[in-house]
Amino acid sequence: MFMKKNSIIIMLLCLSLMVLFSFTHKGYSTNEEYVVNQLANLNRAFETLDKAAENFKSDKINEETLQKIFLETREQYKKTEFFLAFYHPEYVNSHINGAPLLHIEKENSNPFVVEPEGLQVLDELVFSEEVQDKKYEIASLSKKLRNSYSLLYAKIGTQIPDTKYSLVAMRLQLVRLFSMGITGFDTPGSVNAIPDAKASLEGMQVYFNQYHGNVSKQEVGEVNKLFEGAKSFLATASSFEKLDRFSLLTQYIDPLYKRLGHLQGEMNSEFLEQTTAWNPSSTSLFSADFLNPYYYTLLKKEEDNTKLSALGKTLFYDPIISNEGKMSCVSCHQPEKRFADGAPKSLSSIKGKTVLRNSPTLLNSVYADRYFYDLRAFTLEQQIEHVIFSTDEFNTAYEVILKKLNNDANYSKQFQNVFGKKEAVTREKVAKALASYVLSLQSFNSPFDQYVRGEQRGIPTEVKNGFNLFMGKANCATCHFAPTFSGLVPPLYTENESEILGVPETPNAKILDSDEGRLHNRIASEKAWIYEKSFKTTTVRNVGETAPYFHNGAYRTLEEVVDFYNSGGGKGLGLSVQNQTLSEEPLNLSDKEKKELVAFMKALSDNSIK
Repeated sequence: MFMKKNSIIIMLLCLSLMVLFSFTHKGYSTNEEYVVNQLANLNRAFETLDKAAENFKSDKINEETLQKIFLETREQYKKTEFFLAFYHPEYVNSHINGAPLLHIEKENSNPFVVEPEGLQVLDELVFSEEVQDKKYEIASLSKKLRNSYSLLYAKIGTQIPDTKYSLVAMRLQLVRLFSMGITGFDTPGSVNAIPDAKASLEGMQVYFNQYHGNVSKQEVGEVNKLFEGAKSFLATASSFEKLDRFSLLTQYIDPLYKRLGHLQGEMNSEFLEQTTAWNPSSTSLFSADFLNPYYYTLLKKEEDNTKLSALGKTLFYDPIISNEGKMSCVSCHQPEKRFADGAPKSLSSIKGKTVLRNSPTLLNSVYADRYFYDLRAFTLEQQIEHVIFSTDEFNTAYEVILKKLNNDANYSKQFQNVFGKKEAVTREKVAKALASYVLSLQSFNSPFDQYVRGEQRGIPTEVKNGFNLFMGKANCATCHFAPTFSGLVPPLYTENESEILGVPETPNAKILDSDEGRLHNRIASEKAWIYEKSFKTTTVRNVGETAPYFHNGAYRTLEEVVDFYNSGGGKGLGLSVQNQTLSEEPLNLSDKEKKELVAFMKALSDNSIK
């Protein structure tokens, strides 16, 4: 089974290289030589780490020496990450620098649990208190890392990709650096985020200065000033917890992202549109158009318009699409409650009964590759169907809905006006209309967004401090990634994470909530123990107005939620939680820091959507 799996990986790798590399150089330009040299340096670094891990296993070096060599290896990787992660995202995530979490792979439709590998896993082990007990595991993983990179390095050989994507790769690296690097996501054991970020900036800067593009000396100078400023700013931070991430973002990262985007200019983005939801035309990490919503839906941009969205809104508010004509979408997603309903668990169509879970906000809900708390739906349109078919919700079928709509003269006229033909209302048309309206509920204009974009001046100190805590000490951003502040993983934003937090029945309960979450989502290929009580990481945007919280609505205030995380989740509270993905270590937040954290989250409320 594993030989077959490895053969498939190698075959896919070869195919991807054939597609991505447009030509082979007999001679190199300066920037191409830089890439070749850096890839070779990284290969040597992995070889050195492999030898160091073997020596540590044999007690020939101590843990301090191993840690030093490991950090040097990580920094070498960071200098080349913009290149490797852009052209080989899946391979890098699987074998070089993926999250240190158990995950599943599929053999036909059967899931099997796979142990994580790569730099992040080693980071946890090498800097753990049990490092002396992990010698054999560290040696094994270091060798696997060396071999995985050797395979990639050998396949790349002397082939260099078309440099037209170089600036795009660097901009995505800035997104990665800010949303994952300086949050500590990338360095779970060492928390070596600041030196890593400096190495990443250094690698991109050297490459940029050797880049053969139509860049004037003035433009080169402006970009270098931002690179140098960012590195100097990072150097002034006395610790991971003291880094002023808001100032780093607004003074250096965002301006650099915008400047490189200007130099990038117009480009054929078909390649990117197929692999990422990120919009290369965006000018800020917090632009309203930073992500392309149509990446996540079957609805195409050219099909969408205000008339279609208006039709979708009419359907959204109309109970005609439920079985008894008493429920509509707005029953559980009310505009005045930021498209949630304020109930711990929403009322069902059956009198006196609720549905299984809390209704999350629909604001920005389109920005997801999976839907519902248990991730059982794969598209926005499929999410709508689950509600239609559910006996606890609309309890109906499309054929019944279509009969009602086709027999309604007003609806027949509206559909004809939108789709331009006097034809029957179809399932596809209804789905497109509802998807168009839900897609329109985009929320990226909160006070905090305006502070970042420079549209408002004088960010309150409490909000700024709260953001820095969210992105640093409080570890919130290692699951709620910027700028969506949800589990949509940067920098490609094409995959949703789910987490096991150990949420109890009530804040003071000594028993876990009974909901099994993703484990019971009825997707056979995900029926694995690692998803027991695992739930989708929803957005923190508008969270100040969408209480109560968590899948069971057990927590009624943000202050309670912060206390839960500060305690280390369910395990930190003394509950028995299998495979909790949230660290059980307390955050040790002061009362002042808790208030600042809440102030930041409330600053993410956007009242522009009605």
